[in-house]
Amino acid sequence: MRENPFREDREEMRELLKQYENLKAGRSHSFLEEDAFERIIDYFDDKDDLNCALEAAETGLEYFPYSSQLLIKKADLLLATRKYHEALAVLEQAELFDSSDINLYILKTDAYLALDQQEKAVSLLEEALQMFDGEERIDLLFELADVYDDYEEFDKVFDCLKLILEDEPANEEALYKICFWTDFTGRNEESIRLHQKIIEEQPYSELAWFNIAAAYQGLKLYEKAIDAYQYAITIDEKFDYAYRNMGDAYIRLRKYKEAIECLEKVLELTRPEEVIYEAIGHCYHRLGNYAQARFHYRKASHMNPDDSKLHYKIALTYINEEQWESAVKQLDNALRMQRSVPEYNLAMGECKMELKKYKEAIQYFSVVVGSKPKNAAGWEALIRCLYRAEYFEEACDQCLAAIEATDAKSIFYFYYTAALFNSGRSKEALLQLETGMSKAPKLLKKLVELMPAILQHNQVVDLIARYKKGRKI
Repeated sequence: MRENPFREDREEMRELLKQYENLKAGRSHSFLEEDAFERIIDYFDDKDDLNCALEAAETGLEYFPYSSQLLIKKADLLLATRKYHEALAVLEQAELFDSSDINLYILKTDAYLALDQQEKAVSLLEEALQMFDGEERIDLLFELADVYDDYEEFDKVFDCLKLILEDEPANEEALYKICFWTDFTGRNEESIRLHQKIIEEQPYSELAWFNIAAAYQGLKLYEKAIDAYQYAITIDEKFDYAYRNMGDAYIRLRKYKEAIECLEKVLELTRPEEVIYEAIGHCYHRLGNYAQARFHYRKASHMNPDDSKLHYKIALTYINEEQWESAVKQLDNALRMQRSVPEYNLAMGECKMELKKYKEAIQYFSVVVGSKPKNAAGWEALIRCLYRAEYFEEACDQCLAAIEATDAKSIFYFYYTAALFNSGRSKEALLQLETGMSKAPKLLKKLVELMPAILQHNQVVDLIARYKKGRKI
């Protein structure tokens, strides 16, 4: 056994380079074998000195003109220097001496792709697949998958990865890649069948279990996905992506406590990420634990201070607690980043309205209506604000505008009723109420919420009673 093999290799390389320099200079030198030239080429290539590497290849070929290995190395260097046609010519020459070297086909493929000749690349690799088996066939299938990816034949990428896994079920690279392509192509059922066969042979393959789970998740079969993720983390208790995806599945099932446990495990196993803190915040938000939701949204915001959405989400937790001033501060931050987002303006308008700053609220609601005129939410908020501010005539005008803009959404007939009553136009109000009742009687409660005193009007009570009796609601 050699005591210091690395030192001996360096000295051997130094000696080879010395003999090579003597050869070039015409001085006395030891005879250099073919493999010596290969090592010298690799040395310069590793140093990113492509010119010297190419010169060494050409020098070697002067002494060994029938060496397919030296020709392949020369072609590889020509590809690196973007001399694609020259590289192809050299590879054709190498093929005459040895057509069984897989590197011939891989380098030819690279050249065809660089020349935007994908069809030639595909044809070459499909032909080569008939010539090779074992590891070499696997390498060619990976190469073909990359070609199909460049060619945007995405289903064929999946097919290549499937063939690899049928030949080599434990191939980690294929297991990792096929998970993405299953999701991208939507071939979830096929992926499940493939990985179930793999598990029959490899029952402790955490990647196969993970891929089955991801496919079930793609089919929105979240309970089955969770079961499969559980197998994956039983095999590998530090499988952070399984915990991450399982957390998402629990969120879809509205099992927020279980989701939090999974996502907190992700934080234990990997570097903290904004998206994980945000997801945990979302779970606490749904559970009504607004303080914890804020805490995690803020953690996410510290990691990405330019994400306006996080300030908006923090504001929503304050709105749920009716802490209007605190919500306004967060919405100010969000609106400084993105002024015209309708959701931000709608929330700010609600806060200003609750603070009885009606004119400011109307401005924010007007932005929402202007950006989404067919959306009823902005019109509803604007009309409610005008009503609460006792701008009844303006509320009437906006009800008419809303009816026109939203293809006569029923809610606005009820709001129009309230505005007309408060404008002293009770006959018109009763007509609008009748229209609203004929369209969507269940929305009567919205009118009562806006104007509780309306049930003190005898004519209104009579109209509702007659309508209920006639319509049996």
